[in-house]
Amino acid sequence: VQLQASGGGLVQSGGSLRLSCVGSGSTFRNYAIGWLRQTPGKEREFLAAISWDSERMQYADSVEGRFTISRDNAKVSVYLQMDSLKPEDTAIYYCAAGGSKWLRTSPSLYDFWGPGTQVTVSS
Repeated sequence: VQLQASGGGLVQSGGSLRLSCVGSGSTFRNYAIGWLRQTPGKEREFLAAISWDSERMQYADSVEGRFTISRDNAKVSVYLQMDSLKPEDTAIYYCAAGGSKWLRTSPSLYDFWGPGTQVTVSS
């Protein structure tokens, strides 16, 4: 499975961005997909995950209520709608695939990663 994240950019505090993760390969639809982020000097942080059939979703406390994960298997895509952005949300954002029905919150448990997209939130 190959993944490509896009949609990052510069936004003011309180603004919104929508990240997209496009997959390739027929098995993309079988995987749970997660969004994670990383800032310099820190470990990758789990943000949100969605099961292959969209029946299960999970969020980190730091983003619950502000970020929304969704997917469209027909378009081989997963999205992360980010609202009420804060300067501390500045990071490189990654999408990753791992598991199927049961969601993974540990970055080490994801099997496939795409290159990240930079999100910068100005104060």
